[in-house]
Amino acid sequence: MKKQFFLLFLIFSNAFSQQQIDVNALNWLPNSHSFWMNNSEKDIVVYNADNVAEGTIVLTQESLKKSGFEYAVEDLVWNDAKTKVLVYTNSKKVWRANTKGDYWFFDLTTRKGKQLGKGLKDASLMFAKFSSDGQHVAYVSNHNIYLENLITGKITSLTTDGTDTIINGTFDWVYEEELAARDGFRWSPDGKSIAFWRTDASKTKFHLMINNTDALYPFTIPVEYPKAGEKPSSVKIGVVDIASLKTNWLAIPGEPDNNYLVRMQWTARQQIMVVQLNRHQNEVVLYNCNSVTGSANSIYKETSSTWIDVFDTSSGAYDGFPCHFVDNGKSFLWNSDKDGWMHIYKISSDGKKKELLTTGNFDAYFKAYDGQSKSIYYIASPTDATQRYLYQTNLNSKKTKRVTPEVFEGTNSYEFSTDGIYAKHTNANITRDYNTRLVKLQGHQKILPASEDVFLLPKRNYSLEKFKIVTTDGIAMDGVMAKPLDFDPSKKYPVCFYVYGEPMASVADDAPYFNSLIASIIPDGYIGIAMDNRGAPVLKGTEWRKCIYKNIGIINTRDQAMAAKEILKWRFIDSERVAVHGWSGGGAVTLNLMFQYPEIYKTGVAVAAVVDQHFYDNIYTERYMGLPSENELNYKQASPVTHAKNLKGNLLYIHGTGDDNVHYKNAEVLINELIKNDKMFDLMVYPNRAHSIYEGEGTRKHLRNTFVKFIKKNAPPGAK
Repeated sequence: MKKQFFLLFLIFSNAFSQQQIDVNALNWLPNSHSFWMNNSEKDIVVYNADNVAEGTIVLTQESLKKSGFEYAVEDLVWNDAKTKVLVYTNSKKVWRANTKGDYWFFDLTTRKGKQLGKGLKDASLMFAKFSSDGQHVAYVSNHNIYLENLITGKITSLTTDGTDTIINGTFDWVYEEELAARDGFRWSPDGKSIAFWRTDASKTKFHLMINNTDALYPFTIPVEYPKAGEKPSSVKIGVVDIASLKTNWLAIPGEPDNNYLVRMQWTARQQIMVVQLNRHQNEVVLYNCNSVTGSANSIYKETSSTWIDVFDTSSGAYDGFPCHFVDNGKSFLWNSDKDGWMHIYKISSDGKKKELLTTGNFDAYFKAYDGQSKSIYYIASPTDATQRYLYQTNLNSKKTKRVTPEVFEGTNSYEFSTDGIYAKHTNANITRDYNTRLVKLQGHQKILPASEDVFLLPKRNYSLEKFKIVTTDGIAMDGVMAKPLDFDPSKKYPVCFYVYGEPMASVADDAPYFNSLIASIIPDGYIGIAMDNRGAPVLKGTEWRKCIYKNIGIINTRDQAMAAKEILKWRFIDSERVAVHGWSGGGAVTLNLMFQYPEIYKTGVAVAAVVDQHFYDNIYTERYMGLPSENELNYKQASPVTHAKNLKGNLLYIHGTGDDNVHYKNAEVLINELIKNDKMFDLMVYPNRAHSIYEGEGTRKHLRNTFVKFIKKNAPPGAK
């Protein structure tokens, strides 16, 4: 296969200088350290990281046009031999991302192409993938899986029962949102069958969003949305045989509507490993399943008194399998924080042997494996939880070293080549902007760009600094503070706190930018502060991250308030001009702070907040709060609406009516409670805008101006 690809390069080789390579835009090819990108003429060019002096055109703009292709190239899907490619284009949004669109097939030896899915709805194809022999492509359209023969063009429906509520080959809203699952089918290694998820959401209740603006009469938009306490949709995994078109269902133990099948991967010709979480998400079981008989044998089980993170929930990555196989498939690598720290283990494929690979009192998140050097790479930061560095441990020698050089102080992220030998490395901290390079991991040798590293100052009109604060409860919290450039420590400034506080994100990272809304007012004479409370996904160990279990909205709210109390003691903070802002989970914390600690927070802007814990989806809420029937008192105590009667300060509440994540229902329930208690407040509603409130001309500008006007009116700017 490698020889065939090399010959293809020789046939179509054209030279491109290193200067034409935008490291930020490179995309890795499978099973290699080659990468592709669009050059300035929009030709598809492939480079080998071993020698980036010359690139190779594999698909020209002319070839694309001759086939009838007329959109932008959004992504490429390669066959194993890298002689054929699928071009993804004309994409449309599905929930969070543009995961449906059109696919075009191109044979790179002839450069001839054609559109796939003829006869199916335009821009409806999802997750197209080649069979192992490169003769077929499978994809999803309208909740069914299809097979297309690349030679004859014949399209065969592998599933036929797909509807709005029967979902084959992809997932419903909640699996995508909370389990980072989008791509719902996998080819077998021999290309003779396909394993796929089937979701039956017919018993899942709809949340109806109403659109009042886009037609003469209002209409509703239904979203399958299981709320806290409601059973999940029923999910099972089938294996369809390509020759017979018969589907065999895996006999995985447990009720299909009371467990989560979060990941699967083929491990051999007939074997599939499936990762199952129970409803409470405090027990994970790995099953080795026979695709022919359907039998499922448990090979590894782990339990927790809180919840289990099967994958890094804050990473933003989708569909990744949490086990990485080593030792020719005899073992796999597994992340677990069962011993108090997130560590990497090597577990035998039968589950009988378990070896700790990373030791010490620090968190280690697995990122890649280099089969040549037998080394694992992981992100850790033993001394500063606001930072991230790459570490390496050799499986044979057990020697560990930090890979990221000291010059790259701060936050470091790596996008690894598929063979784990090279990576796209991005570095930043509060004093310098994001900067990216291509490196060979052994020795952290820089390949691109050819010029010396230049650490640019962030383009901002305020300064940033890190700090630590210890609360009256003895909780040491990391924080980031933004100041105006003309800051005078002898004067007092209004302060605006930015809060999130839940297990999905941290806000006090060693990074170059502050929250954009608050940053827009800092030059006018404000102090901006963001702090990470207990429960935030920072590298401080299991106890820090998970002591918030069944107490979201309670522990995080108190931590933020107690830290703010200490900050108000600083000489340059004006305790009479104190504002707070947060979005989503941060919006809920903002409301709780305004309602429960009015002596601290005088002004608040809450956006798209969960006002009642019962209203949010079951996977997220039950993971961190347990089922409502088991924790009703804390559900009520954690919910801002419970405390709305205590509002004393100035509150602006903002929500979009098209929010399919935190529904607009939250806004109206809060409004009713504030009205009932005769509490005055300000309100801004954005019709048909989703959770991020960005759709529509002028929306972001209007939201920013609304925020700025409200803060400046109620917490006037400037030093005094």
